[in-house]
Amino acid sequence: MRIFQGILLVALLTISTSASTRVLTAEFEVNAPIEKVWSAWTTPEGVKTFFAPDCNIEPRVGGAYEILFHVNAKPGERGAEGTRILDMEPTRRFVFTWNEPPSIPEIHDQQTIVALDFYQVNASRTRVRFTQMGWGEGVSWDKAYDYFDRAWNEVVLTRFRYAMEVGPIDWKNQPKLQPVAESLKKDLVQR
Repeated sequence: MRIFQGILLVALLTISTSASTRVLTAEFEVNAPIEKVWSAWTTPEGVKTFFAPDCNIEPRVGGAYEILFHVNAKPGERGAEGTRILDMEPTRRFVFTWNEPPSIPEIHDQQTIVALDFYQVNASRTRVRFTQMGWGEGVSWDKAYDYFDRAWNEVVLTRFRYAMEVGPIDWKNQPKLQPVAESLKKDLVQR
């Protein structure tokens, strides 16, 4: 585990000095115990309640963290494929790689890093901090940054909050939900 944490640290230092200083980030609370929140992100049963109808998760550092939105599509077009778990600190931190959408083929095989930090507010409430980092530069990366600002904010994180507070998403009749924030975009460097 320490080896992967070292690799993660090197990757983050490289990102912060050679790539964009942009991140997507949000911090919000859900009415759910921290164990339920952790399980939602780290187990197949939990992921299927809000993230996607199918997945391939190997719950260990270096294990697969593939989220399959389009189960019947051909490989490479089913969702987040080839993504891996970088760090796991049970009920505290979960970090994984995330690839770019197939709609932007020139960078589809590139990956960013998603970090989730969990804080117990009380026995039945958890604060979640979401951060996606490692964006490249250029028009394609700008499109990906905009795409994921909407995808995480208006879809994934809202479904997560709904699943924690109301119940699992009905994939055939998905509820209309409010974004967790106006935007997740943030620049780490004040210009």
